[in-house]
Amino acid sequence: MMILLTLLLLLPVALIASAIRRVPDGQVHSLYRHGKPVRLLQAGTHLVLPLLDRVAHKINLAGQTLRFEEPLADAHDLRGTVYWQVLEPERADAVFEQVDQLIRRGAQEALRGEAEVERADRRDLGARLKQSLNQALRERGMMVTRVELDAA
Repeated sequence: MMILLTLLLLLPVALIASAIRRVPDGQVHSLYRHGKPVRLLQAGTHLVLPLLDRVAHKINLAGQTLRFEEPLADAHDLRGTVYWQVLEPERADAVFEQVDQLIRRGAQEALRGEAEVERADRRDLGARLKQSLNQALRERGMMVTRVELDAA
């Protein structure tokens, strides 16, 4: 009898605790219900429906990096780092899981048309690569802030 009473008291407490979501500063969480986006949770404390709502993406607004360990394109022996940032989480949420693939594919396509570069020309190539990537990512609410290229 005591166990049943304890369970009856702990169950509402557990449900209330699971209904409270804390989003840290510099992040946005996308809330999904039944597999469909409901809203974005900005920094702060929020109430959600327990057992129905789930956080699908934890989007960091501060900036992220993607390192290319393998050469970027067949004709180029380049490796590098792309620094990118989410500007509009509402638009970025739909493609957030594929952003690494979008950047890799965009970099490979941009480098296919480029001739082999000397060490001094890497900065110019990085600037052109950044511009090309931004054309594809801006419409998705993201932006490449910097590209650093290294010889392999």
